[in-house]
Amino acid sequence: MSNIVIKASGLSKAYQLGEIGTGTISRDLERWWAKLRGKEDPFLRIGETNDRNTRAKSDLVWSLKNLDFEIEQGDAIGIIGRNGAGKSTLLKILSRVTAPTSGSVKIKGRIASLLEVGTGFHPELTGRENIFLNGAILGMRKAEIKRKFDEIVDFAGVERYIDTPVKRYSSGMYVRLAFAVAAHLESEILIIDEVLAVGDAEFQKKCLGKMGDLSKGGGRTVLFVSHQMNAIQSFCNKGLLLTNGILSYRGLVNDTLQKYQQTNSNVQSAVLRTHHFGKGNTLEILNFKINEIDIDLSFRITLAPNERIKSLVATVSDTIGQRIALIDLREKLTEIKGRNFEVCNNINHEGLVENDYDFGISIETSIQWYDFKTIMPAEIPAKKTGIIPYEPYLRGYLNISHTYSIKNARQK
Repeated sequence: MSNIVIKASGLSKAYQLGEIGTGTISRDLERWWAKLRGKEDPFLRIGETNDRNTRAKSDLVWSLKNLDFEIEQGDAIGIIGRNGAGKSTLLKILSRVTAPTSGSVKIKGRIASLLEVGTGFHPELTGRENIFLNGAILGMRKAEIKRKFDEIVDFAGVERYIDTPVKRYSSGMYVRLAFAVAAHLESEILIIDEVLAVGDAEFQKKCLGKMGDLSKGGGRTVLFVSHQMNAIQSFCNKGLLLTNGILSYRGLVNDTLQKYQQTNSNVQSAVLRTHHFGKGNTLEILNFKINEIDIDLSFRITLAPNERIKSLVATVSDTIGQRIALIDLREKLTEIKGRNFEVCNNINHEGLVENDYDFGISIETSIQWYDFKTIMPAEIPAKKTGIIPYEPYLRGYLNISHTYSIKNARQK
């Protein structure tokens, strides 16, 4: 008997850009006539892949395009890719939150999912009522849910608020209860999006441990999306890599992570962006490439006739705007002659923990200070070491260079 629990064939999802509801009766009739004859939707053929670095030429974009894969019972699958790669869209299709535009997916077993905060619970119902509601949706009898109830509440740590409507919960409380419900109620497949990042570090560790128990000990299939590569590596045995909505690689988790790091470097190379500032000034990003230990950054600044450069720095910040580092580029400003110049910068990122960062540039001219906090987002890859490092949320942002020794203490 086959142990395949999820099988996707030609799975695709298209979204319309711009305003919703701007279709025409003519288009609807053409779609209806094509469907009636068993033909392809004529307007889907002009859709584009989901590449965020290119300007759209069509009003349709493929969030997912022709995905084919199989997942076996008991597998722990890490789904990875850059922001906007289609990871959350895939989970929504598998959770039956949204339907695919074309293709099919066959699922054997009941699914419990934890997607973005706000899904899965009715905001007007209490925590207690939502537990029973979710159990009923999974086909469990009331007596079965009662047997699991105390375990769910204890895991979530929300006993004091269990009879309060969940709309009054904080996002952290909501996620704690939602994960506890998804993990403890009887389902064959557990789907977890990166919503766990809302919880505190202790609860995240608790969740990863529980998912490991379910997959390895309970035989349940787990699909897990996260930007924490160490969590993926330590918990999952297989991986799916999505690139602009296309399944670019599938295999063992370590091979998938290695492929992701290579793809991430290539995707972010030779990207051109233009920023206008002041009256007649431009900043052009000529190249931004992430290598194994460093980043190549080059840009061009063109100033208006009445302005001159006074100060120039590059910055590194986290995704909420907290500055982590400042790179001073003032030393060679005296060499600049004229109003048009290029800067080629090589930045060593060995001191940064793998995480999402924003690289920026700040320019001071004779008239004003201009601050570009995000010229390019960057995902710094994990450093190759002989051991599995601690999770990024435990390590902060910096890898501090150090030396140490260990020896046996002399017995007293």
